[in-house]
Amino acid sequence: MLEKADLATASAAVLLSTLPPEVSAGILQRAVVRSYGRGETIFCQGDVSEHIFVVLDGWVKLFRITPTGAEAIVGVFTKGRSFGEAIAFEDVPYPVTAEAVTETRLLLVRTSVLSSMMRERPEIAMAIVSSTFRHLHALVAQVEQLKAHTGAQRVAEFLLELCNTSKGGCTITLPYDKSLIAGRLGMQPPSLSRAFNKLEEVGVRIAQNQAEIADVAKLREYMLEDRSAPWRKGEL
Repeated sequence: MLEKADLATASAAVLLSTLPPEVSAGILQRAVVRSYGRGETIFCQGDVSEHIFVVLDGWVKLFRITPTGAEAIVGVFTKGRSFGEAIAFEDVPYPVTAEAVTETRLLLVRTSVLSSMMRERPEIAMAIVSSTFRHLHALVAQVEQLKAHTGAQRVAEFLLELCNTSKGGCTITLPYDKSLIAGRLGMQPPSLSRAFNKLEEVGVRIAQNQAEIADVAKLREYMLEDRSAPWRKGEL
C-alpha cells in the first residue's frame, strides 16, 4: 500500500511527473512497494528485465562485474530517482546488477502493465523517453566530469550535491561508505583519501561519515575552477 509520502515521491519522479494525473494514478494503482535490506540484491546482471523502479527511500547502486572481477559502478540512485527504463521494452536481460546500499524501499512498475496502458495512452511512451534521456544526460555529465575535473573537484561536486544551502557553512552526513563514493566518482579509495586531504585547503573537514564545509560558495568556486587556465595563460 502506497503511503501519502510515497505517492508524492513517485509522482514527482521524471517517469510520472510529465503524465496527466489520471494516467499517473492508474500506473501507481498497479505498482507494488518492496523493501530491501542493506546489501540485498534487487536484480542481477543477466536477469530478465520485468520492472521499472522508483526509489521511495534509501540508496541503490547499479554496477557491472568486469572480466577481472572488479566492480564498476554505473550509477547510484536515491529518493525520487527511477531506473530500468532504458531496456524496459527491449526483451533483453539487465546489463547491470542492482543492490540496496542502505535500507531501501522501491516502487516496482511492471513493464507489461505499461505496455498494456500505452496502447490507449501513448504519452506514457514519451514519459519513458524523457526519463531515459535524463539518464543519458547524467552519463554525459559524468564523462565530462571525469575528463575535465580533478579528483578533488569531483569530490567537491559530490559534496555540494548533498548540501542544503548555497552559502555559509554546512555539515552533511555521507550517505554511504567511502569505497562506494570512490567507485561512483571513478576513483580508487586511496585517491579519494588524497582528494579529501586536498579539500582541507578550501575548508572541508572529514571525520568518519561527517563532512564539515566551512564555506559552500568557496567550495563551489573551487569545483568550477578551470584547471586548464594556467596552461592557456602560458600560451598567450
